[in-house]
Amino acid sequence: MTVPEQRPGSPPEAARPLSLPDDPEVSRLRFELAIDAAGIGSFDWDLVTGRLSWDDQLLAIFGYRAGGFDETLDAFAARLHPDDRDRTLQALQDAVDEVGAYDAEFRVVLPSGETRWVQGRGRALADDRGVAVRLLGAGMDTTRLREGDARVSRVLESMRSAFFALDRGWRFTYVNAEAERVLHRSRDELLGGDLWALFPAAVGSDFEVHYRAAMERGEERVFEAYYPPPLDAWYEVRAWPGPDGLSVYFLDVTERRAAEQRARDGAARLALLAEVSALMSTTLGSPAAERAALQRVAESVVPVLGDWAILTLADGVDGRMHDVASWHTDPAMRPVTAAYATLRLASVAPDAPVLRALGSGRLFTVADVPAVIRPTLPEGEVREAFDALAPRTAVTLPLLARGRTLGALSIYRGAGRPPASAEDVAAAREVADRVALALDNARLFDQQRRLAEALQRSMLTAAPQPDDAEIVVRYQPAVQAAQVGGDWYDAFLQPDGCTVLVIGDVVGHDTEAAAAMGQLRGMLRGIAHRGDTPPDAVLGELDAAVDSLGLHTMATAVVARVEQTPEQRAAATTTLRWSNAGHPPPLLLTPEGEVCRLGGDRGELMLGVDPAARRSSRAVEVRRGSTLLLYTDGLVEGRDLLLDEGIERLQAALTALAHLPLQQLCDALVSRLRPEGLQDDVALVAIRLHPQR
Repeated sequence: MTVPEQRPGSPPEAARPLSLPDDPEVSRLRFELAIDAAGIGSFDWDLVTGRLSWDDQLLAIFGYRAGGFDETLDAFAARLHPDDRDRTLQALQDAVDEVGAYDAEFRVVLPSGETRWVQGRGRALADDRGVAVRLLGAGMDTTRLREGDARVSRVLESMRSAFFALDRGWRFTYVNAEAERVLHRSRDELLGGDLWALFPAAVGSDFEVHYRAAMERGEERVFEAYYPPPLDAWYEVRAWPGPDGLSVYFLDVTERRAAEQRARDGAARLALLAEVSALMSTTLGSPAAERAALQRVAESVVPVLGDWAILTLADGVDGRMHDVASWHTDPAMRPVTAAYATLRLASVAPDAPVLRALGSGRLFTVADVPAVIRPTLPEGEVREAFDALAPRTAVTLPLLARGRTLGALSIYRGAGRPPASAEDVAAAREVADRVALALDNARLFDQQRRLAEALQRSMLTAAPQPDDAEIVVRYQPAVQAAQVGGDWYDAFLQPDGCTVLVIGDVVGHDTEAAAAMGQLRGMLRGIAHRGDTPPDAVLGELDAAVDSLGLHTMATAVVARVEQTPEQRAAATTTLRWSNAGHPPPLLLTPEGEVCRLGGDRGELMLGVDPAARRSSRAVEVRRGSTLLLYTDGLVEGRDLLLDEGIERLQAALTALAHLPLQQLCDALVSRLRPEGLQDDVALVAIRLHPQR
């Protein structure tokens, strides 16, 4: 056996590609191999003879054994599923009539009862006259593809989420059952229809923006968007592109968004109530303070409960109603709202909701404000303001507290906002109740303060004016109403001609403290006025009386006695004798302008603690022209001021103001030490000894 010669660089004989003659038989063989591999059968229908020839692959697809197919169209039709027979045969006839293409997918039923899906395609061939004489084609078993599609379709149909598919021409190619329900259209209406024609409101919306971006950029888009009526719904959309177009999955999230909005609204209402409570907890002791607080309430109510609001308040003196606060969510409309609030009460009809709420103490809701209010308004500025504000609905609530109507809260909404819900009305009622209660408490508190102050002032008589001295008294109640009632002063002459000065402070700040102060003051004056009783004896007897009478009162006090013998009169000197029961120390201003404390920082035990407590008096001889100052701790102590620091400040102020007349000196001391307002009552009693004549 001779081996062929091997040329250098050439591949071995076994590695050389097989070269077959390029003849029709080889081409036919290659085609048949490809067809077999793909599972495709072929057919040849002679339209002149009627003979229908099938290859072995197609016979197998249709379930015919070799020799079992009689090569007629009827044998083909016999295998067709009854539901698909007419449609499939019509497709063949159309291809013959038009000498065109044949394309149909249909079911065949095998003798075993098994159903298969077959995709048939072919083309009619014509003779010289243009008449179809032959139809060649092929068939492929697509059962597996169909079963896969069916599984996908079943999944899509069972989904609780809506799904549809669009081709690149924006036509619907698939719609599941949920999409039919959500889009309010049937499959017949949607399939093949143009998206933009069927849903014109989507044009120019977020839907179009995201759909086109997904298609053009080949990227998935996820977004939420609102579609107006007739759908009137919010959708969560996921759109992703594919070779054939766009697949869209979407959920109707209207209820979820509504629940989220309800949660946000509920949180906003709770925050509003907390804010109103904080606003109304401030001091409301004057009409100006009330109006300032109500203005802040109006600003808080908008826009949580409405687009604009007006607060009406009864005058504390004559009871007349005035619109005292207003606010609008739009800054440009706030002047208009204020103008309307200025004019409306004088313009509306007697049966207007705000007047009815004020008169009856009941809540009123108005579903159509223009129809109810506008006809009652006169032509001119008030009607122009009303038209500019354009209210649609309103809620008017009385400010009720302890059976009294103190004012009203009116909340308005425009056409772009739905009427107030039950939750909104409940929140508005709570706001009105809190405002009313705070106003009423403030007014009752002010009445109590005025009563306590009047009671206290009625017991603080004018100071006597002996020939040899000037006595000045001052009493100023605290800025806060609750701080009235405990401080007192007194000045009187004893039978022997000595002058007695008293300063005291009852523990507590209310009308009970004021009443206790009156009792102590009266008993002390009675004890001290009997004769030349020294200060320590006066305080000792007063302490015993508090205990024996069961007054259950504690107080601090200083009793000072101005004494002068004939010798001292000749020498132009005077003795100051005092006793201190737990009170800040008296201050002495000498004619040279020096200031010193009398006694220690604190005196002996306060009154009302131990009736057996030891009391003592101390004395100092001073030159005529000296000034003695007794004061309560409201002048030198507070939240922002420690007692020792306050006394030092008082000493410095007294030094700086020593040149002033006594009346001006006392006023200046209060102004300088408590410029931001009194946190506690302040009582002063001062005596300036005239120089000896």
